[in-house]
Formats: sequence, C-alpha cells, structure tokens
Amino acid sequence: MITVHHLENSRSQRVLWLLEELGLPYTVKRYARDPKTMRAPPELVAIHPLGKSPVITEDGIVVAETGAIVTYLTDRAGGALVPAPGTPERARYTYWLHYAEGSAMPPLLLKLVFARLAPGSPWALRPLVRRIADTVLRSFVDPDLRRHAAFWEGELADRPYFCGADFTAADIMMSFPLEAFAARGTGAGPRVTAWLARIHARPAYRQALERGGPYAYA
Repeated sequence: MITVHHLENSRSQRVLWLLEELGLPYTVKRYARDPKTMRAPPELVAIHPLGKSPVITEDGIVVAETGAIVTYLTDRAGGALVPAPGTPERARYTYWLHYAEGSAMPPLLLKLVFARLAPGSPWALRPLVRRIADTVLRSFVDPDLRRHAAFWEGELADRPYFCGADFTAADIMMSFPLEAFAARGTGAGPRVTAWLARIHARPAYRQALERGGPYAYA
C-alpha cells in the first residue's frame, strides 16, 4: 500500500490528486505545520532526512520530490497520464514536469520569504527591512513573476492543457505554482484562470481535497 506523508497546504496535495486520477489505492498520514514558523514538523525527518513533504512510502521504498513521485506513480500505473514517447506532447510533458519546480516555484518562494521578512524582524529594524524587501520585490521578484505569467498565457493560447489537447500529469505538477500565484493576488491572466477552473472541476481533484483536508489554494 502506498502511504502519502501529507503536509497541510503543501505540494503534497498534488500527489493525492495524482493518485486519485490514477485510481491507485493509498493511505494518508497527515502532518500539521508549526503555527509559528509554518514549517513541516520534525516527525517528517523520521520518514526522510530533509523532513519535507511530499514523501511517499511503499514496501520499504521512500520516494521524495514531487517530480520523482509523479514519475514513480505514473510508471506504476503503466504510463497513464503521460503522452506517448516521440511525440511533441511528450517533449512538452518532460519540460513542464521539470519547469514546475525548477523555474516556476523559486520566484514564488522568494515572494513569500520577502513578504515575511519585515513582520518577523525586531520592531526597531522593521522599517529598514521593509524598504529592503519592497525594493527586492519590485525590482526583481515581481518582474520575474510577470514574465512567467505572460509565458503561461502564451503557452495556453492554443491548447487547453500544458501539453496539448489532453490532461496529463504535467498539469498536476503545474497546479501548485499556478494556484499559489493566483492566490497571492499577483494577477493570473484569463487563460490561466480558465485552466485553473478546468482542473478544479475534475472529480479526482475534488476527491483528493476530501482525502487531504483543507487546502488554501483550491
């Protein structure tokens, strides 16, 4: 049996969704974030040395990193939700599978970190820290996010999903960065908004929410 070590409001929600799409049986072990730091609890270290989610375990096998988990699970399901080898869709699939974490997530994480710098600083330093954080956001992070947003809009201009006409596991990978982008008020365009509506309407997406519990980005 596959066990998903699921952290609330995290990227592991994608793993639950993928399992629902694939129809693979699984169990969920839930973890709550530390209310002060919003980080994963130390109990996850017992599962994987980095103490992060998502992680899945099955018959003594431990798989971490969302992209690796997606590959493991789609292989286990006989290549479901993966385009055929040698097709343009497969080339796009490989790209988006890695882009989601490699390129899309870093500026979103930077935005989150810099937004929290001033509130977490000593009160006497907060005005200075806020000015520095605002400068970095305005000059670097926000322009980078706007470039990514324009890229997504362009890629979705002639197809309903990131790889083409059909929904794939790459769309599941892309869900977290685009949901986070939209939820933080950074201006999701009409095509991204329509794509989010399509994925949120999928029965497996709704079933995964029921299994995983509250999820801020749904």
